[in-house]
Amino acid sequence: MNQLVKYSQYYLLRAQQNEYMRLTVEELLTFLIKITDRSVRAASLLDYFALKEERKVKIKNLSSSKRMYVTLLRVYFAHQPILVLEEPYFYLEEQDRRHLKRILDDLAKEKQILILTSNLEDAIISCDEIYRLNELGFHPLDIRDSEEDKQEAQEQDRDNITLHKIYTKKNDKVILFNPPEIDFIESMDGAILVHVGGEHYHCALTLTELEQRLLSFGFFRCHRSYIVNLQKVREIITWTKNSYSLRLNTGKDAVVPLSRSKLQELKSLLHL
Repeated sequence: MNQLVKYSQYYLLRAQQNEYMRLTVEELLTFLIKITDRSVRAASLLDYFALKEERKVKIKNLSSSKRMYVTLLRVYFAHQPILVLEEPYFYLEEQDRRHLKRILDDLAKEKQILILTSNLEDAIISCDEIYRLNELGFHPLDIRDSEEDKQEAQEQDRDNITLHKIYTKKNDKVILFNPPEIDFIESMDGAILVHVGGEHYHCALTLTELEQRLLSFGFFRCHRSYIVNLQKVREIITWTKNSYSLRLNTGKDAVVPLSRSKLQELKSLLHL
């Protein structure tokens, strides 16, 4: 966001931005209408923003969620063509999230909106185009609605196409990863978790099915409950004579167990 400050086409709204606490909600909207020369009445905006009940309440007396929601409404008055919001949903309760999402959807018809968040669920509810940032740069996430994905899978079955992407799920969205993006996969309490960049995603496939699919991409079944991407392995750790682990070069200090019975097979694969 600091890099964008000098460009006039961006409107920046930072997380927990301060507000005029002594004004009422109606007074704030009236003030924003005046300084932006909007030809709209405060009463109609109170209705559009779903704030009629709070119109006479001072900003300082609002709940923390409602106070943040009112502050976020500044984006509605921005004249810039590109809006950049930092963690807009993080402090909002469910009802305020829904109202903000509706408003941003309306604004997106005329403006470009960039949302910066560390929460994947917030990103998913915000838009359909999501990029993940790590030390290697930006990486697009392939995210689809469950029904859309089901229909595509049926078409692929009919065409007998072999897919290399790994299907995972987060809430009602299907997220597809290219095998090289995956750090490791684990089985925990009956669930299969695919780990990517410090986040985990649920997968419907079994470890055995994933092992077969990913073998040609350099993945290795290092433990009965783990599959690891050998391209991400940085170190083989020897704890005791019969206890080993693999440390991964993933930007976070991820360590997965290595079975004693798998040690020689791994050394053979790595030509050690």
